[in-house]
Amino acid sequence: LTMLEKIFINQKEINALINNTKPNKNHFFVIDGIWAHQKALDNGLEVDSFIFCQEIITSHEGMNLVEEFFKLAKKTYCVSLKTFMKICEKDDPKGMISICKFPLSSLEDIPLKKNNIIIVLDGLEIPGNVGTILRTCDGAKIDAVFICNRRARITHPKIVKGSMGAAFTIPIVEFASVEECKDWLKKKNFELYLTDTRAEKHYFEHEYTNRVAIIVGSERYGITKPWYEGKYNMISIPMLGQCDSLNVAIATTIVAYEASMKQNGFIKKR
Repeated sequence: LTMLEKIFINQKEINALINNTKPNKNHFFVIDGIWAHQKALDNGLEVDSFIFCQEIITSHEGMNLVEEFFKLAKKTYCVSLKTFMKICEKDDPKGMISICKFPLSSLEDIPLKKNNIIIVLDGLEIPGNVGTILRTCDGAKIDAVFICNRRARITHPKIVKGSMGAAFTIPIVEFASVEECKDWLKKKNFELYLTDTRAEKHYFEHEYTNRVAIIVGSERYGITKPWYEGKYNMISIPMLGQCDSLNVAIATTIVAYEASMKQNGFIKKR
């Protein structure tokens, strides 16, 4: 293939990844700009393709990143401003785009300790919510995020952007079924906390000692039935106004921080 043909193929691939329009068995996603490339470099992401435009990149920081990504990327293309604008399709291009592989984790990567907190996302559909939750998990020092009944691709641009880089640092494990996830949590002695507006106890009435798994359900349907089989706790957030519930990302943030602050000694236990 000629250079122009290769760039054309990359342009179609980049557009498909950005628009989430094609199957993505390799778990590729697109990063754009200096900030995102620095995050990718800091976290050791695998880089498939790196495309840059020397006419746009003028800062020392940008040129240093170009040198680093020359070493990292399997394929590197230096293109003209006209070609880059066709690929980027942005009014304010930053001069560099990469196709990277999303760093999904395995169960062996979970750092099991006396005290653990895992957030389980059961059927979440809105990518922005997933990204916000990943950002929360980084801030609250949550040990891992498990995904069941996946409805949003983890490589969706809104997840990557909404996480502000946390998608690269939090161990994320996808499960084929709820049963598989429950079995692992049970074998590892995790206590289950199901976020449910019907719960008689509020989230702050629990101590969250030892190993804890907090289950949050989809925006429309809530937590699926298999989680209600066996031993579990139900927790709710008090609603003092007219609304009967919070956005799932906000609710997860409240509960995750409560559990983390108690486990890390910032909130004294009763």
